[in-house]
Amino acid sequence: MYGFDYQRPAGTAAAVAAIGPEARYLAGGQSLVQAMKLRLSQSERLVDLGGIAELAGIRIEGQQLVIGAMTRHAQVAASAEVRKAIPALAELAGGIGDPMVRNMGTLGGSIANADPAADYPAAVLGLGATVRTNQRQIAADAFFTDMFETALQPGELITEVSFPLPQRAAYAKFRQPASRFAIVGVFVSQGAGGVRVAVTGARSSVFRATDFEKALTASFTPQAAQAVQLGSEGVNGDMHGSAEYRAAMVGVMASRAVAAALAR
Repeated sequence: MYGFDYQRPAGTAAAVAAIGPEARYLAGGQSLVQAMKLRLSQSERLVDLGGIAELAGIRIEGQQLVIGAMTRHAQVAASAEVRKAIPALAELAGGIGDPMVRNMGTLGGSIANADPAADYPAAVLGLGATVRTNQRQIAADAFFTDMFETALQPGELITEVSFPLPQRAAYAKFRQPASRFAIVGVFVSQGAGGVRVAVTGARSSVFRATDFEKALTASFTPQAAQAVQLGSEGVNGDMHGSAEYRAAMVGVMASRAVAAALAR
């Protein structure tokens, strides 16, 4: 690991003020710290957000579930409010990584990192959430731009994420057994904005599967999801699964997600 300056501000304003051209925010550290240990990433300064109480918490605002950026995965999984409002989100959080990752990792850190196989991006996109920062509000459809890339500008800080309450929703993933990242994960929701289907693990970034959305709008059934075929062009292929395999698994996971959503 290369040397770096470390700061732990007590408030959001101080955290933003501490950020410079070669500085990065440190949320849960489950990805950034590991990359720095292997010297795959380098920063002159880390601004630790762990001491900022205002960035954590869970609340209901009308028809929105709002979760602070520094809320841990384990807190989301255990929250009675989340389980009542969007049980699929609590279940997704409970399936991330292992206990250490769930107790250290954060919602904001996960979506800012935008790993192409992470779980939270599928929920953010699949529910049509809004990412709130210290500067603006970013719709989920505009937030994830490419592999490990988002619409965030340098120094912009995620403060919380607002999730619309769906009529029904569920997440199903075929996980890599060691890392528990999604080889393919599909989040399905049905609500006031219609049907949304978000897929993680299959391409360079999370994406909406519009063919599945059209099919499920016509018939919200597992059979309708299973009947849709995703082409393998642009789909990831590696030692854990070929592009063709992943493409086929999207239909399987979508079907399981719909079945789970209907069973609630």
